[in-house]
Amino acid sequence: MRCEHWESGACHSCALIEAPYPDQLADKARSVRAALASVPGAPGIRWLSPVASEPRGFRTSAKLVVGGTARRPSLGALGPDRRGVDLPGCPIQHPAVNRASVGLKRFIRALSLTPYDVPTRRGELKNILITVGADERLMVRFVLRSRDRVADIRRALPHLRQLVPSVHVVTANIHPAHEARVEGPEEIVLTRRRTLPLDAGGLRLELGPRSFTQTNAAVAGRLYRQAAQWASLPLPGGAAPSSLWDLYCGVGGFALHASHAGVPAVTGVEVSEAAIASAISRARALGLTRDQARFVADDATAWARAQSASGAPDVVVVNPPRRGIGLELASWLDGCTAPRVIYSSCNPTTLAKDLAAMPSLRTTHGRVFDMFPHTAHVEAAVLLERTGGSR
Repeated sequence: MRCEHWESGACHSCALIEAPYPDQLADKARSVRAALASVPGAPGIRWLSPVASEPRGFRTSAKLVVGGTARRPSLGALGPDRRGVDLPGCPIQHPAVNRASVGLKRFIRALSLTPYDVPTRRGELKNILITVGADERLMVRFVLRSRDRVADIRRALPHLRQLVPSVHVVTANIHPAHEARVEGPEEIVLTRRRTLPLDAGGLRLELGPRSFTQTNAAVAGRLYRQAAQWASLPLPGGAAPSSLWDLYCGVGGFALHASHAGVPAVTGVEVSEAAIASAISRARALGLTRDQARFVADDATAWARAQSASGAPDVVVVNPPRRGIGLELASWLDGCTAPRVIYSSCNPTTLAKDLAAMPSLRTTHGRVFDMFPHTAHVEAAVLLERTGGSR
């Protein structure tokens, strides 16, 4: 794929962009298999064909670094000099993001919002975070150093809607610290609508401002459907699974898809109260009762370890951050009675480490999901079955 920003040297984020996409996908599949080669039973894992992404326009969630000046703002990435680099028409971003960028620059100029300059630690507007939802509606989050301009942005919302008609949710995120984190701890919702509808895998989810979402909604939907298919397979003995836990559930993507696939009772656990609120709201909108879909705001590891190991569900889904699930949760899963575990990972190294800590569970199937083409980032999901059946 050609990219003028790569060719000009303005951006090298897509380090693999010059490699043919089929080669990228094959290399990622090989890298995941190699990372898991030392896991017991690795030769017996059945690897399904990798799930490919569209190589262009796939990025439905984007962080736009704000640079330049209030009169001539830039939206793009952080350059080698720690200042913003303008990346208009970025080919990997969803077209709705690129269209919105034009209006957002005009909005910055209209309000004279001073871009934050990292080297001098001066300025107000740090980043703009955009997520594309159902029907190309947008969530736009202005990451600000302080609350000083929040009222101005609120008053100017009618003008923003003129410039970016697809805007659905607008927030101000307050990030006073000078650090590499993308966003700060305080979120101020400026619109009546507080969540963004997001279609993934044939099911509509609700996304709050601080809820985790995959960069690539189309491939995320394939991941949810694959996990739901694995979750609903007959258990040893032929019975259909009747219960499932979704640990690190976010807005409930895995749990709600499993429910849709026929699992009668699902429980999701996520530390973010806002994400849990979105999951509950969506479950009720789908007509699911609390007995059918329950969501808990808690630390996933602490919550699981507080449950009786003999009362584990038929299926446990884990979708941890890059650090993995860790020894405590891996040991609990290894010793519980759940006959099936599904592990979705964005880090093959920690995935292999965690699988090695669960010798009572055998990895039977695996699949690579390419969330982020042209980079080395890779998502993989594996299906584990308890050896010798349930304890």
